[in-house]
Amino acid sequence: MNRTVNVVRLQLVNKMTYIWIPLLILVGAWVLTLGVYAMLSGNGLAGPFYNGGSQAPLWYFLVVGIQALTFSFPFSQAMSITRREFYLGTLLTAAITAAILATVFLLGGFVETATNGYGMNGYFFRVDWMWAPGWWAALLAYFAIAMLMFVVGFWAATIYKRWGTIAITLVLVGLGALLVGAMWLVGRLDAWAQVFAWFGEQGTVGLTLWGVLLTAVLAGTAFLTLRRAVP
Repeated sequence: MNRTVNVVRLQLVNKMTYIWIPLLILVGAWVLTLGVYAMLSGNGLAGPFYNGGSQAPLWYFLVVGIQALTFSFPFSQAMSITRREFYLGTLLTAAITAAILATVFLLGGFVETATNGYGMNGYFFRVDWMWAPGWWAALLAYFAIAMLMFVVGFWAATIYKRWGTIAITLVLVGLGALLVGAMWLVGRLDAWAQVFAWFGEQGTVGLTLWGVLLTAVLAGTAFLTLRRAVP
């Protein structure tokens, strides 16, 4: 456990990547969003206003996941840290930073609720369907999304480290082809209504749990690949 905690310390040497850049992206997107809402309110529009700017730091966690392996893995092996310890410590670091970001989202949502969207009926952190079951569901959802993005990046980086550029390119192209094929099949079966209905039935908690399952599968696959990855 002490060696795993040391990996957390190793990763957090680069606080800019894990903490400050995600927070800077979040604050920047928030300020720009409030500026847009102010212009809309000034033109007599009543809202409610929503946008996707809050997704920016969550997507950045994909980059964090990539850098967590490519920047730190070779150094960790030079320090005689086992791959298992590096893997567990890195995921623990991701969980800590994802929890920080999810907490910021939650507090921001409380502020928006108390102020009626900053007095403009405009919302950045609070998404109604995510908050519908309660604040705890929103907190869990934000945490799960951040972890999923991190693990996707980490998973892709392990493939790159193990088999190289051509392999990760082929994997990503293959996944894109599967997605397009699935969309074609749904359209062919005229089943889009059923697909959207299924997503609606899952709700915030259900979709979050599916995301947790996908995160676990990708994390497990990443560990198997990391065991033979070249530093």
